[in-house]
Amino acid sequence: MRATLRWAHADLRSHRGEALFIVLATAGIVASLLLATALFGYATNPWQRVFTQSQGAHIWIHTNPSADAAGLAELDGVTSVAGPYPTAAATLASRGTRASVELRGTADRPTTGRPLLTSGRWLDSGVPDGVVLESGLARALWAEPGDTLTVPGTDRTLTVLGIADSAEPRYSPGERPGLVWAPPVVVRDTDGSGGQVSGLRLTDPDDTDYAVQRAVTLLGAKAVTDVSPWQQARAEAQGGNRLLGQVLGLFGLAALLAAALAVHGAIGTRIRGHLRDISVLKAIGFTPGQVVRIFLLQHVAFALLGAVLAGTLIQSLGSRTPGRLGDAVGVWQGLPGHTAALLGVPLAAVLFIAATTGLAAWRAGQVPPVPGLRASAPLGGGLSGLSRGALGLRLPSALVLGWHKAFTRRPRSLAAVARLALPLLLIVVAMSAWTTIDRFQHSPDRIGLAAALTVRADDTLTDPDVRALLARNPQVAAVHPGVEVAALVPGQTGTIALRGLGTRADPYPFALAEGRPARGPDEAVAGQGLLDLLDVRVGDWVRMTVGAQPQILHIVGRSIEPENGGRVISTSLDTLRENDPGLEAALYQLQLRPGADPHRVGAELTEAAHGDLSAHAVPNPADGLSPLRGVVVGLIAVLALIGLIELLTAIGGTVREGERDLLALKAIGLTPRQITAITVTATGCTALAAVVVGTALGVPLAHWLIDAQGRSSGIGGGIAQGPSPALLLLFAAAAVLGAAALAALPASRSSHRRLADTLSAVA
Repeated sequence: MRATLRWAHADLRSHRGEALFIVLATAGIVASLLLATALFGYATNPWQRVFTQSQGAHIWIHTNPSADAAGLAELDGVTSVAGPYPTAAATLASRGTRASVELRGTADRPTTGRPLLTSGRWLDSGVPDGVVLESGLARALWAEPGDTLTVPGTDRTLTVLGIADSAEPRYSPGERPGLVWAPPVVVRDTDGSGGQVSGLRLTDPDDTDYAVQRAVTLLGAKAVTDVSPWQQARAEAQGGNRLLGQVLGLFGLAALLAAALAVHGAIGTRIRGHLRDISVLKAIGFTPGQVVRIFLLQHVAFALLGAVLAGTLIQSLGSRTPGRLGDAVGVWQGLPGHTAALLGVPLAAVLFIAATTGLAAWRAGQVPPVPGLRASAPLGGGLSGLSRGALGLRLPSALVLGWHKAFTRRPRSLAAVARLALPLLLIVVAMSAWTTIDRFQHSPDRIGLAAALTVRADDTLTDPDVRALLARNPQVAAVHPGVEVAALVPGQTGTIALRGLGTRADPYPFALAEGRPARGPDEAVAGQGLLDLLDVRVGDWVRMTVGAQPQILHIVGRSIEPENGGRVISTSLDTLRENDPGLEAALYQLQLRPGADPHRVGAELTEAAHGDLSAHAVPNPADGLSPLRGVVVGLIAVLALIGLIELLTAIGGTVREGERDLLALKAIGLTPRQITAITVTATGCTALAAVVVGTALGVPLAHWLIDAQGRSSGIGGGIAQGPSPALLLLFAAAAVLGAAALAALPASRSSHRRLADTLSAVA
């Protein structure tokens, strides 16, 4: 055992850099996997905790005030019913911020769908104007218990008594109103459109679609205005956290595979370079099992050290990371499965690296104790016809021999190229993710966000008044009137968003990924989420119900829809007016001039209207993906370390194999500088081949992965943006020149070796 440890220690001293890179790469990989685990837990568990503790309803059904909801409790599969509660639409203002809200009247604290107070207290009959705000709405209004909210356009005020968490769909400015629990008298005294809402808790959550169908049949399609299933609320709550977890998990697993292959290649190369030493060890009595353990224990120790380092850093410093990652780690550390994941993920990574290392170390145990038997094998092939032709054209001999040296042993050369190409391929995918986020931020019109502001006016302003007010602002480039209503899908199992935007004379500029714009009567474009929900394609006709009116539309294109999970169908305002001639615009989508700040323009419009309209910036999905930039940078660094390990392995193998040809090269008159150039060229050719393979496979793979994620989220394919050709050329040049620079020093040392050392190496 002492001899084994001494040999391993001596080998470690001669490969310190490689050992350090293996430790750092393993630490980066394990950290990525742990962060992915934390983000998955953070994405799912907070909403699930609120849903469980609040006895959340699986379905929330909004109806008109006259609907009879008493029979909902008798439906099969319904265990309890929340409500019906009276509702009213309103606008609240606090600290200069306005928000559209739904006032929900309740005298007592509900049992099903019970709000979980996070601060303050519940409604009190002694405070008739007291309300409780949903936590997301409270953050948007900068409101706290004790604050006073105003109702714009009136002299009414409301007092915030408490703030509560809810498992219902969260507040989204300009898209979904916030939830406010208020005494019934406050709801009755509100001038906004009224209705009622009921929540159904089911025995089996998988029967949600069937339960919605039964409920709509009981109430009547004319009475139902909106349906919100629990799956929609969960998906909105998870948001970008699940995407971050998927990215980290995917790259972590791929990087783990790349690192294992790099370690496998490194051991194989070192075995070929230590054949004589291994033969000596066997000659003095080492068994094959002892030789295998030398390599296996050494590299398992490296992997274990990296895994422990990653686990320690995540446990001690992870929650202090600024932004969403730090919040995710902090929540994850309080979850029941945290300890098991903290131990299991690093252990699984170490075992995987150990299994891959064992396959390579097994070859060391098969080395015969007589090195002469291996030395008698042919050392390489002669020059190919292409190489001889290149020499005949008087190309530099160093370049020709370097190219020949890089690919003379085809299986071994292809394996080296494949191992180096894998981390480079993943780097190209990471770069594509970066450029796609840039596209979302700097070209929002290309991903379905042509408008920067959504404006909604109070009843005191007519359509001509709003248009005149908007036209006076010099930063407004175009105004598109529109409406958005909830429509029941065929089968009455849920609701979708039906939008009428723009007119046929001035159409809204939808971003299309498939088909053509909707120009004629009854033509529409739809998001991927709606196509998947209804199982239809571009070219099909769909029927939906808005109130008591059926609406039949012909889908002529697929639009990129970041909102509402892609469950959106859009047509012109003129098409909707054919069914309802009295339909008036309820909102206005504004396109701004280049460089205009949406928040500033919105504030100017609100001030110019004296508070009679509200303006909200259209949410960009990229705003929630800003932590992904730091993740991409960290992943590229880890992958670069893995590539560096493989590159050092390739350089070491090339230098060792070149020692056998050193005497012949000097005999034919090559100088040490030319011999150095041969090794540098061989390394550069290997790196160039790996870059070509990694780029050729990485770009289409990145497009497929990003578009697949877009389709699964409902946004749809067509959002991927690959790196520019200039960036890819810069990446390729950096990889090839970096490989050549790394090979220059060891190649130069080898070419200047003494004659006696060269004869010893050949022997």
